Amino acid sequence: MTDATAPDHRPAHPQRSGFAALELDTRLLGMIGAFLLIALAFHVVSDGRFITPRNLFNLTIQTASVAIMATGMVFIIVMRHIDLSVGSVLATCSAVMAMTQTVVMPDWVGLGLNHPATAWVAILFGLIAGAVIGGFHGWLVGYLAIPAFIVTLGGLLVWRNVAWYITNGQTIGPLDSTFQKFGGINGTLGETGSWILAAVAAAAAVWALVSARRNKLAHDFPVKPVWAELLVGALILGAIVGFVAVMNSYGVPERVLERRFEAQGLVMPEGYAEGYGVPISVVLLLAVALVMTIIARRTRFGRYIFATGGNPDAAELSGIDTRWLTVKIFALLGVLCAISAVVASARLTNHSNDIGVLDELRVIAAAVIGGTALKGGVGTIYGAIIGALIMQSLQSGMAMVGVDAPLQNIVVGGVLVAAVLIDIWYRRRTGARD
Repeated sequence: MTDATAPDHRPAHPQRSGFAALELDTRLLGMIGAFLLIALAFHVVSDGRFITPRNLFNLTIQTASVAIMATGMVFIIVMRHIDLSVGSVLATCSAVMAMTQTVVMPDWVGLGLNHPATAWVAILFGLIAGAVIGGFHGWLVGYLAIPAFIVTLGGLLVWRNVAWYITNGQTIGPLDSTFQKFGGINGTLGETGSWILAAVAAAAAVWALVSARRNKLAHDFPVKPVWAELLVGALILGAIVGFVAVMNSYGVPERVLERRFEAQGLVMPEGYAEGYGVPISVVLLLAVALVMTIIARRTRFGRYIFATGGNPDAAELSGIDTRWLTVKIFALLGVLCAISAVVASARLTNHSNDIGVLDELRVIAAAVIGGTALKGGVGTIYGAIIGALIMQSLQSGMAMVGVDAPLQNIVVGGVLVAAVLIDIWYRRRTGARD
């Protein structure tokens, strides 16, 4: 029989107050703060043109392609590798999909460019090409022990020119109309669809917060005060609603609306207006981010990646097949390069020879700025996405105020070096593993 007066030996959880009770990631706050400072600075310098619905809409579209690849680069760098070929792999996948749409399906199969199956067959071929190329890189690195730097440096040269030979050096377009919707400009959810997305995202966020709190309580782990949980939830919901409101506030040009009504044999009502809403390319990015986060946090595959990156020798001794794991992470990045190729070529409405040029710099920079440690073992998906947004904000802002392209690249390179230096200082200060 239990004595009701016996002391409770369960560990006491100290109650925190103020900002500490929110348990917010200081690195995440720093990245968000950096983005806001960049946005405000360019808004002032550009006479109020940066923080506008139109520019923010375009900024999200331009960020999507690099951000998708950056989520895969996190796994590569966490495993203590690097991939310099992502821009060239993107170009090869884009060339494969463009030729499938304009040559294979119409001439070989007998289905027209805008046949309902054309875009999906092209995307399937692009995904297969990306997976095969990435898997081949992973096999060279994992099983033949060739350094990833050398393998992917070779891939940077090889696949860029393979793309050139696939298309005979020509620009291929226009692409399938269904395919073009993935670029964002020609494909959005519209106002109603965007608010439905916001409702679904808000419900999912609330469920995640409630579920996490219940799990902690069930295992007697410390939890935030209720007011802190409510505040964090309010911030997340505010960000979701604010983002969708901004996307919806960018209006479709009146002439475009008139042509839509004319195509249906109707006359546009006077004063009619319509917002673009959330681009489909951004929805695709959010879906990739969700899947990659689940992989990183909830699967054995993800745990093996971070365990191997933290201590490769110990991981191998514990029974993890690190060579096969290397093949899988490179193949995964290859698939993400193919998805990015869909977004990039659909946004341009064609395949061009210079598609993906210097994307390897932007992708690696996004992952590093987002907090992925070059020595392995540490990295986050959301950090890479915010890093991509910061990089694109810098480039878009500099282009808006008339900075020459060479100077833009100089600034981007300097930011990358500074990000690594800040990461080193941060880890030393917080006692994190170098």
